[in-house]
Amino acid sequence: MKPDVLPQAPTLAPAVAGRPRVALWLVAVLPLVLLALLLALLMWRGPADLVRGTNVPPVERLSFQAVELTPEGMVAEVLNDGPDPVTIAQVQVDDAYWAFSAEPGTTLRHLGRARLTIPYPWVWGEAHALRLVTATGVTFDHEIAVAVETPRPGVRTLLAFALIGVYVGVIPVAIGLLWHSMVSRLRQRGLDFVLALTIGLLLFLLVDATGDGLEIAGALPDSFQGAALFVFSAAAAYLALEMLGAWLRGRHQAERAGAPTGWVLALLVASGIGLHNFGEGLAIGAAFALGEVALGTLLIVGFTLHNTTEGLAIVAPLARERVRLWDLVKLGLVGGAPTIAGAWLGGFVYSPVWSVVFLAIGAGAIAQVVVQIARQMAGSQPLTGYFTRTATVAGLLSGIVVMYLTGMLVG
Repeated sequence: MKPDVLPQAPTLAPAVAGRPRVALWLVAVLPLVLLALLLALLMWRGPADLVRGTNVPPVERLSFQAVELTPEGMVAEVLNDGPDPVTIAQVQVDDAYWAFSAEPGTTLRHLGRARLTIPYPWVWGEAHALRLVTATGVTFDHEIAVAVETPRPGVRTLLAFALIGVYVGVIPVAIGLLWHSMVSRLRQRGLDFVLALTIGLLLFLLVDATGDGLEIAGALPDSFQGAALFVFSAAAAYLALEMLGAWLRGRHQAERAGAPTGWVLALLVASGIGLHNFGEGLAIGAAFALGEVALGTLLIVGFTLHNTTEGLAIVAPLARERVRLWDLVKLGLVGGAPTIAGAWLGGFVYSPVWSVVFLAIGAGAIAQVVVQIARQMAGSQPLTGYFTRTATVAGLLSGIVVMYLTGMLVG
């Protein structure tokens, strides 16, 4: 008897391998071409238009992106967040109709922008109400709580915002770095306390940045999908810093075989704090530009206390390493100097979308740094066991309490 021969399944590999490369490209591109044609058909005459008919009013949503106050009047930038075109017919300021000009025009398509120039004699320090009236009679309102002239780029304003960044970012972080000599003399129990304190500080910054970012994201136009933008920007920052840490550790071990890697972790901490401080500077600059914050002694003192602890977080991983003064200077600049750049960007070209992105990047970076420090502290032990020690729990709670109390001074 002949043995049974099972039929073999046909394979496509030889056929695919034998196809010309041009044919493979055509097969790959054809679905994209068909999809583009389908989208064009839907845009030209989609099923939604057939259902709506001609008697249904358009869906109109206008969003104020920024309102600038100049000696000549007001300049408002608006965005059409709705699916239908919107035509701006009239402008009211404090319940009075005013002439205005619009660039590039008064009709905005989906995600279209217009810059409205309104020659209104606003009053310094007063509140003003701005209202846009569309061609269909729908109104959109914006309130100017305190009228202050919008800062213009110049030597004086650049220096002013730089000084704010130095006050609230560079100097506090530099002062915190001076704790390195104290940290280097601690025994293991004290070092565990300080490292856990660092995690507490960073966790508070993480929650703070997440709260601010999601708050701004919630106010974004729906088309920007603020919550998703924040979450995925934070995830991208986490993964990017994870890759940077792996690259730095590999390079460090190649240059210094057997040397401790506290410097790498300190650099990652400084990078995460620097990204957070960039978002903080962005918020500060925007607040001054919008006239919502008055620079006072209490504000400077509050930020100084709040950010000084960030310097301690940077030097904590260096407790068992010899560090040169220049190395501390570099770490301080990485952690504090981004505040200046953030203040410049927020004061001159503020954008809610970029605020969400940078706050998310700071949050993702800090989350990655927290994970790195926890890994270093636990070593080969389980994290659950390590973080039940008295010194570790005390340090963790102390860091959160310190940041909370100093954050109250900032307001």
